[in-house]
Amino acid sequence: MTPKEVVELLKKKEIPIVDLKFMDLLGQWQHFSAPASEFREEAVFEEGIGFDGSSIRGWQSIEASDMLVMPDPETAVLDPFTREPTLTMLCNIVDPITRADYTRDPRNVARKAEAYLKSTGIGDTAYFGPEPEFFILNGIRYDTNQHSSFYYIESAEGIWNSGREGQNLGYKPRYKEGYFPVAPNDSLQDIRTEMVREMERVGIRVEKQHHEVATAGQAEIDMRFLPLLKMGDALSWYKYICRNVAIRHAMTVTFMPKPIFADNGSGMHVHQSLWKGGKPLFAGSGYAGLSELGLHYIAGILHHAPALAAFTNPGTNSYRRLVPGFEAPINLAYSSRNRSAAVRIPMYSPSPSSRRIEVRFPDPTCNPYLGFAAMLMAGLDGIQRRLDPGQPLDKDIYALTPAELEGVPTMPASLEDALEMLKGDHDFLLQGDVFTEDLIETWIDYKMSREVSPMRLRPHPYEFALYFDA
Repeated sequence: MTPKEVVELLKKKEIPIVDLKFMDLLGQWQHFSAPASEFREEAVFEEGIGFDGSSIRGWQSIEASDMLVMPDPETAVLDPFTREPTLTMLCNIVDPITRADYTRDPRNVARKAEAYLKSTGIGDTAYFGPEPEFFILNGIRYDTNQHSSFYYIESAEGIWNSGREGQNLGYKPRYKEGYFPVAPNDSLQDIRTEMVREMERVGIRVEKQHHEVATAGQAEIDMRFLPLLKMGDALSWYKYICRNVAIRHAMTVTFMPKPIFADNGSGMHVHQSLWKGGKPLFAGSGYAGLSELGLHYIAGILHHAPALAAFTNPGTNSYRRLVPGFEAPINLAYSSRNRSAAVRIPMYSPSPSSRRIEVRFPDPTCNPYLGFAAMLMAGLDGIQRRLDPGQPLDKDIYALTPAELEGVPTMPASLEDALEMLKGDHDFLLQGDVFTEDLIETWIDYKMSREVSPMRLRPHPYEFALYFDA
C-alpha cells in the first residue's frame, strides 16, 4: 500500500483512528494513536510525527529526546482488537535533525541486514521461519520485595492440579506428555484456532497449530516463512495477537523460556535459507542435500553462537532452559533430522526449495529484528570466511558421555557469559553498519545493569531450602 492508498482507504472506510506501532530496543511494541484527520495529506509519511525518545527503554537521553516515527504504508492493516476501527502501521524511527535512520531502532537494523545481504552479492533474500512456543495460562501471581519473593502459576491444565478439590474432571497432560493429545486433554484447541484466525486477518499465513510438550497449556503456532524484515513484523503481530486473544478469554500468555520447573521450556526454533534470483542457495549435493554455501552458513552460526546468544536468548530466564540434560540443545553441533543438535537440517522434503537449516537454541523473548539480523550476519560471515562446520554429529547428543562430548563447544551458561562473549566477538555484526558499536554497548550495559545485577542482589526462594539451616 502507498501513502496515497492509505489516505484514500481512511476516507473510503471512514476509519477514525490511526495507530502507530514501533519496537523498543528490548523487543516490545510501543504505540500511540492519532485521529485519521491527521492523515488527510500524504506529507505526513515524509515529515513523520514527533515523540519523546527518552521515555523508551535503551533509547535517547533526555537532552536529545526528540525523535520521529515514520509510518510504513506497506504495513497498514486493521487492528483486530480495538473497539473503534483502527488502522495500524508499523514505523521506522529517524533523527529529526539529521533525518538519519536511528541506529537503535531494531526495525532499522533488520532493514540494514537485508541491504547488506544484497550488497555482498551472495544472495538477495534471507527467509526466516520461527516456531515460537508459549504458555496459555489461567492466571499468574508474582511479587518480589525486601523480605519475600514468590510466583504462582494458575493453570486448569496443569498436572499439579490433578488433586484439586471441588469440581475436577481430570484430563490434564502429564509433565512432558503434552505433545499432540486430543481433547479433552488438549483444552485449548479453540483458543489457538482463534489466534490463527486473527493472524490470518492481518495477513499472516499460518501452517499449523498444536499443543506442545509441557503441561499447563504450552502451545505452538507455526507461520509460513517470510523475508527477514517481514518476518520480524509478523512475529511482532504474532505475540500481540496471542496475548490479546488470551485476554478475551480471561486467560494470559507468556513467552518466558522457562516458567515451569522440570518440564519443557519454550524455545523458538528458527528456520533459515538464502535465495538469489528466485533460486535456493542452500540446496546442493553435500551433507543432507546442502550446498557448500549452506555448510559455510552453518559454520558461521556455530562459530558465533556464544555471542549470538546475547540477542537470541536475551534474558536471565533463557538460561534456565539452556541447561545440560534437558530438551534445549546446548552443544554447538549440526546434524540432519536430529533435534538434539544446535543446528538441524530438516529432511521433510527432497525439493531444493525446501532445503534450509533450523537453528534450535533461540527462544521467543528475543527481539525478532535483532535476533534474525544477528543470525544472518553470523551466517554471512561463515560464507565470506569459508568457515568449516566440522563433521556432523548424527547421534542422540543428550545420551553422549562427557568423554564423547569433549571438544564440542557449548552455549553460554548464563546471560552474563553471553554478554561477555558478545563484548569480545561482534565485529561480524558491524559489517555494513548493520549493528553499531553504540547499539551493542547500550545492549550490554542495559542487560547488565537492569537484569544481571538485580538478579545477583536478590536471594532465590530455593536458597532458603538449601541454606536456611546451614
